[in-house]
Amino acid sequence: MISRRRFLILLGLLLALTAPTAAETVKVTFILTNDIYSMGETAMPDGRHRGGFARLAAIVKEERAKGGHVIFAHGGDTLSPSLMSAIDRGAHIVALTNMVPPDIFAPGNHEFDFGKSIFLTRLAEMKFPVYAANLRGPDGQPLPGIKDRSIVELNGVRIGLAGAAHDDTPKLSNPEDLKFLPTVTTLKNEAAALRRDGADFLVAVMHADRSQGIDLTVSGAFDLILTGHNHDLLVSYDGKVAMAESAYDAHYVTLIDVTIEVTVRDGKRQMTWWPQFRIVDTATVTPDPEVAAAVAALERRLSEQMDVPIATTADELDSRVAVVRTRETAIGNLIADAMRNATNADAAIMNGGGIRGGRVYPPGSAISRRDLLGELPFGNRLVVLEMTGGVLRKAMEEGLAQWPNLSGRFPQVSGIALEFDPKRAVGQRILSIKVGGATLVPDKVYRIATNDFLARGGDGYAAFRDAKLTTPLDDSPPLLNMVMAYLTRLGTLNVRVDGRITAK
Repeated sequence: MISRRRFLILLGLLLALTAPTAAETVKVTFILTNDIYSMGETAMPDGRHRGGFARLAAIVKEERAKGGHVIFAHGGDTLSPSLMSAIDRGAHIVALTNMVPPDIFAPGNHEFDFGKSIFLTRLAEMKFPVYAANLRGPDGQPLPGIKDRSIVELNGVRIGLAGAAHDDTPKLSNPEDLKFLPTVTTLKNEAAALRRDGADFLVAVMHADRSQGIDLTVSGAFDLILTGHNHDLLVSYDGKVAMAESAYDAHYVTLIDVTIEVTVRDGKRQMTWWPQFRIVDTATVTPDPEVAAAVAALERRLSEQMDVPIATTADELDSRVAVVRTRETAIGNLIADAMRNATNADAAIMNGGGIRGGRVYPPGSAISRRDLLGELPFGNRLVVLEMTGGVLRKAMEEGLAQWPNLSGRFPQVSGIALEFDPKRAVGQRILSIKVGGATLVPDKVYRIATNDFLARGGDGYAAFRDAKLTTPLDDSPPLLNMVMAYLTRLGTLNVRVDGRITAK
């Protein structure tokens, strides 16, 4: 028989072994921004000003000044597109971001708009950690200066961080020979590695389609998912996994306050947590004066750079309304050539009504960035559609439907040569059409560059609504930037009317 005293001693020892140890608790505030292109604030329809680096900086500095644990995450897309980025290829964005550096940055597709070399140059200038577990060099190896994952220990709680770049970047941008592994699969593998390394609470920061965010949420691999790319304001929590996105241009900034508690039972660490969301409308924020001064200096520099000539005409360019809306023009050919060149499309179509300068540039004229802004003032984006030859022919018929009347839909093209008979019925006017020098094949699929206005069916191009959009309407490069880059490369503009559209 065991004595009562001995029994109580043994029972105490057993309870001591099985009872949980004292909890380790930490409070952390996660700050998320993503898709921030404009360095300055934006005047909004409600009459207030939102966004920009100075207001974002004010929020981050205030949270860090409180003395608690803060992890500032950036969901990517910032080096491009903006007017200033077209000039300095994102250098000003890195300089501003360095003033209030994030703790983790995941590259978006726009980080690669200027090619691999410029991305690597900007990467070397970044004074903050860049995470992209799915980004690899042409040899399949990680890129120097980019992390896959890490663990940060706060008050004894181990927070695992992993990042991923947008895996659709090769279709949306220009990363050249860089490789992008599948986002969700890669991050799930990173989560497993973080768990093996002892992480208690897992955070993914990624630039990805919403469907990928949902897939990662359903997998349960991470506790918190901070994302960018969709340009919307989102917070969600299903009782286990939270996900957030902070709109764009820092119009709103999402803060997630979490309390994480870790206990040890039977030698195993067990974690519980709960999120509290704070959405900051930056119209209510006073801009940080230091960053605001830096932005103002950059905006003055931008204004000066707008008047710098980037090309010279060898032949006359005529952008008057009566010309660009009724016939093939040299300036229309130039713009369409730039669109096709930037996208490697089979052909390009620009509506004459989108060319608005209304002036004549004699041979020998210097063309400045401000001149181009006057010609292309609408802020359109350059997109690529996939369509059959039959749909393309229908679109061209729609473009010629109102001829000889002045019409904004009149097509200015590249890679296309067609002859039409205006005396024939609307929809049956085209006599012949070639793409890339070869006769149009009705069932063949062609890649056509155009602007987002026409892609939506604007100016009567209803046929475009039946085409497959290969680049997002709201996340494609600005048309102005692409034309500006093309003209800068050419230097001398040798472009003429060369028979792309002729009336019989």
